[in-house]
Formats: sequence, structure tokens, C-alpha cells
Amino acid sequence: MSTALINDVKKVYIDTFNKEPLLIFSPGRINIIGEHTDYNDGFVFPAAVNKGIAAAIEKSDSNISTAYALDKKSKIEFELDKIKPSTEGHWQNYVLGVVAEIQNRNKTVGNFNIVFKGDIPGGAGMSSSAALENSVVFGLNELFKLGLSKEDMIYISQKAEHNYAGVNCGIMDQYASMFGVKDHALHLDCRSIEAKPYKIDFKDHQLMLINTNVKHSLSDSAYNDRRSVCESISKLLNIKALRDATEQDLETIKDQVTPENYQKALFVIQENERTQKAAEAIKDNDLETLGALIYDSHHGLQHQYKVSCEELDFLVNQAKFNPHVLGARMMGGGFGGCTINLIAKSEAKAFAAHASNAYKKAFNKDCSVYFIELAEGTHLVN
Repeated sequence: MSTALINDVKKVYIDTFNKEPLLIFSPGRINIIGEHTDYNDGFVFPAAVNKGIAAAIEKSDSNISTAYALDKKSKIEFELDKIKPSTEGHWQNYVLGVVAEIQNRNKTVGNFNIVFKGDIPGGAGMSSSAALENSVVFGLNELFKLGLSKEDMIYISQKAEHNYAGVNCGIMDQYASMFGVKDHALHLDCRSIEAKPYKIDFKDHQLMLINTNVKHSLSDSAYNDRRSVCESISKLLNIKALRDATEQDLETIKDQVTPENYQKALFVIQENERTQKAAEAIKDNDLETLGALIYDSHHGLQHQYKVSCEELDFLVNQAKFNPHVLGARMMGGGFGGCTINLIAKSEAKAFAAHASNAYKKAFNKDCSVYFIELAEGTHLVN
């Protein structure tokens, strides 16, 4: 967590509203393995990281509420009884959506002011939206003594994403951001919403993210399309979600679906299995097996689920050429964002420099490298 971020939002809040605010830090997240399994009631393996959103929030004496995105130099004012999705932009709807979803639970929120700023790289697939939603719901719960549990809060954040941002996301991002445990990844069952924290001994290895700095425009529509494919195949199989299917089950309806959709469903079933195997590998401190599973995950995302892109594939191939990288894959919804790499600490800087140069040569564009640590979930800052 960045102390500078906290100090920034606190100073701007006091300068603007002349009050001492409540301070909250809500982290972004990575996902080690288990991609596109969350909305299929499956298993995922996320962790909160030491980059996130710092928020300063306090009650307002005015009859309007104000939200100020410090790093975007953008502000909205709104009346609590007239909340509707904003046509102006993206971040506004995460804030407005959370307030609306709290009100939908018959909880009373008074007027408030919030100033927030983040250090999650934009478009990196590290869930800055979930971090923002969680910081708002967590802050409002504290301020107005709403009596919401952390589980209530993540569902409010998820509903805000569905109903205000228009992304039909699963629960993983909000869960990992809210419930993160320092130095642990969370093996999360997205059906029961129960997670087992696994302490990861990375030994002489570490996680490194490389951001392609691209976001291809079809990402949201492709996400919703794949979700509906999974739901329609589950209906054909007469099950609640693909979590309940085996490869043998899928075989029985092969002639009723397109080859493309068959592969998408097969990917989800196999990715779910990989995520369970990853838990065993982590328990056994077997980083080589974990790395191999991560590479397999990317192969499926690229060739079966088809949510990768040329830039992501290029970076994963760079990793494959380097014997010091145990595993690499695209992370997040796809069509841009980051690769996650499990690499020997002693070689990380050299690989980062090599991959960056090769990427620049191939795409005439810079990628960005981040070294991250596994961190605590959404919390008050004293």
C-alpha cells in the first residue's frame, strides 16, 4: 500500500471539505490461475496486491454528495434520491452503482463526500473497478453503520458492476479485493463463495506482471458473449453451471453445438481442473508444476476460449524462450492487459528488459513491468 496515495487523498479531502476523513485502502488483484471459471460457478486462485485505491470519505453537511477522482481530475455531484447511471463516463457508475445497490437493500445512506486515487495501472486487468466499488461500500458501511458483512459488500459491488457498468462479471474480483490475506492466494469456490487461503512459498521465484498497454475494443462484448455460450451449454446439459460438467458430459452434446462453442466449454471444464491441481502444487511447494499449469492455462485461453491477442501471445512466447520463467499466461478478461509470469528473482530484471525491448521492436509500443506483492484486503487506514 502506498503511503503517498493515502496522504494525497487525505490532504485534498481536508483542503476541499475542511474535515478529517475516514481513510480506506482497497487493493487490486491478480489471478494466478482460473480464468473465466468464476461465472461458471468454478474455482479461481486470486490474491490481493499492494496496488489499489486509496479513498478519503466522510459525511457531508450539504444536500448533495460529491465524488472526486483525483488522478482523473474528474468530479461528480449527485442527489441520493435521484441516482441513475451516468452517461458521462465509467468511474462515475461504479460509485453511483454502489450507492444505488445499498439503497436497494433498504439501507439508508446519508450525503457524503469521497476523494479517491489509485496506483493500479489502467487496463492491466487488475480490477481497479472492484477496488473502487469495495472502497465505496466499505466506507459507507463504516460511516453510516449499515451493518453489512464483507460478503454483503462484495455482492453490492458486483451488482453495481452488472447494473450500472454493464459488465456481467463473476464475484472473483470483488472477493479477492475485499478478503485478501497478506502473502496468500485465495483458492475460491465461486459457488459457495468460500475460500481457503494458501500461503505461497515462492522460494527464489517471484511474480511479475507485464502490461501490453493495449485494450482491444471487443473485450466487453466478447466477455458477455462467452458468458452466454457457457450458460446455453449448461442448459443443454441440464446442469446449473459448467462447474458441474465433465469432459465426458460435454461429449454427449458435441453434435448439438458448434465446434467453437464446444471448445469454449471444454476450456472452462479443463481450466477448473487446472485450478484444483494448482492448489495441490502450492500445498506441495511444487512451483514447476504450478508453472506448467499456468502455461497450459494460456494455451487454452488463446486457442480454445479465444480471448487472447497478438500482444499477449508474444509476451508469453518470450517467457517460453527463457528457462528461468516457470510459467506465464494472460490474466483477466483478455484482448489486452497483462501477462503474469512466475520467474526466478535473480533473472527478473534481465527478462523484463529483454521482453520490453523485443515488444517495442515487434509492436513499436512500450509495455510496462510491475513487481507485485500479495497483500491485505480492503481495510481502514489509521
